This record gives sequence, C-alpha cells and structure tokens, in this order.
Amino acid sequence: MNETSTVFPDQPVWEGDGTHRIPFLTYTSEEIYRKELERFFYKGHWCYVGLEAEVPNPGDYKRTVVGERSVILARDADGALNVFENVCAHRGMRFCRERHGNRKDFVCPYHQWSYTLKGDLQGVPFRRGVKQDGKVNGGMPADFKTADHGLTKLKVASRGGVVFASFDHDVESLEDYLGPTILGYFDRLFNGRRLKILGYNRQRIPGNWKLMQENIKDPYHPGLLHTWFVTFGLWRADNKSQLRMDDKHRHAAMVSTRGAGGKAEQVTQVSSFKEEMKLNDPSFIDIVPEPWWGGPTAVMTTIFPSVILQQQVNSVSTRHIQPNGHGSFDFVWTHFGFEDDSEEMTKRRLTQANLFGPAGFVSADDGEVIEFSQQAFETKPFHRAVAELGGREVEQTEHMVTETLIRGMYRYWRDVMEA
Repeated sequence: MNETSTVFPDQPVWEGDGTHRIPFLTYTSEEIYRKELERFFYKGHWCYVGLEAEVPNPGDYKRTVVGERSVILARDADGALNVFENVCAHRGMRFCRERHGNRKDFVCPYHQWSYTLKGDLQGVPFRRGVKQDGKVNGGMPADFKTADHGLTKLKVASRGGVVFASFDHDVESLEDYLGPTILGYFDRLFNGRRLKILGYNRQRIPGNWKLMQENIKDPYHPGLLHTWFVTFGLWRADNKSQLRMDDKHRHAAMVSTRGAGGKAEQVTQVSSFKEEMKLNDPSFIDIVPEPWWGGPTAVMTTIFPSVILQQQVNSVSTRHIQPNGHGSFDFVWTHFGFEDDSEEMTKRRLTQANLFGPAGFVSADDGEVIEFSQQAFETKPFHRAVAELGGREVEQTEHMVTETLIRGMYRYWRDVMEA
C-alpha cells in the first residue's frame, strides 16, 4: 500500500475475501463501532454480565454493562437471576449508581418510580392524582397499566456459575452459541464447584475493544513481549500447545502446557528473555496441579464479544471487555477461586493474580501496546495491519507460531458486518 496515500476511505478496504490484512479503519471509525454495538452486543449474541457468586443472596445486585448499555444483575426473593436495563421506564434516567449492594427493590430518585428485583414496575407516585378542594387533580390516564412500563429485561443464561445475558430474546441457546469445542473448555474451568470471589481490578485502556480480543487470540506475542512469560516458561513458543475455535471462528481457546523454562535455542535470542532474572518468592509461578486441569497449565478462552476466561497457572479470572467509544474500553478483572479451596490455595491464587491486572507483572505490557497501536491507527486510517503468521488460512493448530485465531475472528466479523 502507498505509504503517502492521502485517500481516507469511508469503509474498510479488505484485500479480497481474506482477513490476513486488517484495515486500520476497523479500529478508528465511529460509524463502524456503532454498527458493531448493534450487531455484536445488542443482537444475536450472548454477553457476559457476572458470576453467580457476586449475587449469592436474595436482594443482591451488581451494576455492569452490555456493550455501552448499563444493566443490573439481580437475584430476586425466589433466588432467580434477572438482568434488566438501568434505564427508568418513565424519563430514561439511570437510577442505580452503586456498583454492588442489596435491596428489596429499585427506586428511581427522579420521580420515585419503583421496580421489583425482576424489573417490573410496582409503584408510581400520584398515579391516581391528588385530591384538592373536593376533587382529584392530575394522575396517570385511566388506561395506564404498570405491567406495560417495566424495565427492559434481558434474556438470561447461567452455566457453571457464570451469567450471560442478551437483549435479543431470540438468541440461540448459550450452549449452541459456544459450540461443543469451546463449551468443553468452559466446562473444564466452571465444572460445578461453587465459586468464591477474591477481588477485582479495573482499568480503562485507550484502544479499540477488538484489540483485547485479538491480544488474547494472539499466541505470537506472549513469548516475545512479556519478560515474565518467556523467562520463566509460563507461555513460550516451545511449550506444548493447541489453538482451538468454534465452527464460526468467533470464540477461541489457546491451550499451553508449561515447559521446564530456562535456556532454549528458541528463546535465548529473544530480547525479553532474561536468564539472570530470579524470584525471591517462587510461589508467583510455582505450579500446584489441580484435578480439573487435565494437563494444560494455561488456557485462555475468548468468548466473543465480551469476555475472556483465564487460567494461568493457579490464577483464574474473568476479564470483561466494556467498550466506550471506538478508541476506548474498560477492562474489568474478576479474580475468583472455589469454595473448597484450602487457605494455602486461596493465598496462592491471590499471589499469582499479581501477574495480571492493570499493574500486573505481565498484563501491564498488553494495555500499553494496545494504547500505542490505537494512537498509530488514528494517524493513518487508510493503512492496514498484517496477520499472516502461519499462512493466510483459518485453521486449528498444534502450535503457537500463527495468527490463525485473529484471522478467524475477522472472518466472522466480516460475515456479520458485511451481511
């Protein structure tokens, strides 16, 4: 492509039917971003909203988002999980501002319309008007029905303690959405044991939301960018590995089994490899095998479009992608364990969580490179990125020296966005 081009296209220009050259415009166009919200977050897809362990008791709630829309995950008095939009049916105010809490109902502070934990309207002040001077003034029309003015409710699916929701009530089942391959990796981590919340990290990354999906579908960079990964063998190109996708290529699992670390011909010429680097506390990377692992020491599963499921050594978490504009997203990490964990294992999970999050020994690198990439994209939206490692096709592999998962995601992206 001509580096001095001054032509700024209105739509991304792909090279043929492939997805090995990704137009920068897919990251910089506000119009494309708005279309992504409608087609990926608000229709036809399941989006992650939280863990059941975050709302264990009747009345517990969590405020979160689907796309850019504020929603509330609440457990009602019957123990059922409900998700509804945080937008009052009266004048459209976001009525809930707390991030977590417990209450019997929700009341909008503007005009005090009140809603049940199922999202149904239950009370309207002065609905019957006000009696003055022997007559009734005002009030709602006689045909006003509370049943017609509840909050916008989302379809809810929960599996293994993980809660998904969709504005689209005709969306396929969660199991069909994940597909058998990815469902197997999902059930490996969320195998029925009760979850225990350990803590949160939050950060705002000034980059397009898809860049985080790409980052976790990209096995090329971990052994090159991350000193910790390559030096201590946590994730390296010479580890035994597999890359798997669902049939539509939108979801993926990167599976790795840690090697012995140390010197190897494949890594000693990598600048991020630091042979002299030692740990005062080896528990940051020590492995304590768990029965549910079944072999792999790391599995990173991307559920398109909204969440990443992480198992890296003994640290497990969800990572929620929350877009806000074409060039920014919030990234929320929920670190968890299991109720039957020993105190030693809980401490280990918390210790190893320091690898991740906005200031993590590993993950701080990812936020920075995403920010710098977005800055470059904005300066030349007519250009394109190259994703040709391992060829130009979309296929599952038994190695990590490929960008096939990124090509697969954009194959799906094109199918939906260009339909």
